[in-house]
Amino acid sequence: MHDYQVGMFGHLFTFTTDNGVFSKRGLDFGTRVLLENIPLTEVHGEVLDLGCGYGVVGVILGKVTEAKLTMCDVNRRALHLARRNLEKNGVTSATVLESDVYAGLKDQKFDLIITNPPIRAGKKVVYDFLLGARDHLSKKGALYFVVRKEQGAKSILSDMEKYYHVSIVNKIKGFFVIRCDFD
Repeated sequence: MHDYQVGMFGHLFTFTTDNGVFSKRGLDFGTRVLLENIPLTEVHGEVLDLGCGYGVVGVILGKVTEAKLTMCDVNRRALHLARRNLEKNGVTSATVLESDVYAGLKDQKFDLIITNPPIRAGKKVVYDFLLGARDHLSKKGALYFVVRKEQGAKSILSDMEKYYHVSIVNKIKGFFVIRCDFD
């Protein structure tokens, strides 16, 4: 196991990681860019951290907002670490669930879904993450995700425009932060 610290939004967070989880050596740049570009005023109500890994998004947003967070992942090792990291950072407003994409969430609706989709898992899985959000967003809900230009950001944007109102929130060093909603 490995611990690291990261400062965000005026807080210092400590995360425990281990083999078998994404970005085990520290906060990856894409997730940092995603977190820094979601307006905190939109992080309220029911929020889903989809593919939560060891819990970075849920821990940080749980500490700095009043949102009720649901964190899910298919990786049991990551879920164990997510629970540990919530406790370590004093976050009590989150529930951690095992779920293969949305399968374990039944018909739950969320005001916000946030994800750094697992690009290496392939296009089908990424599209399951992004398009599956349609069935789990409230009417005024939004999906935020991050994707690199080299990983197909432009084609993903084009495909998402068939199903959502899409806006590019920011582009930083080849990473696109994208917001999708129904308005």
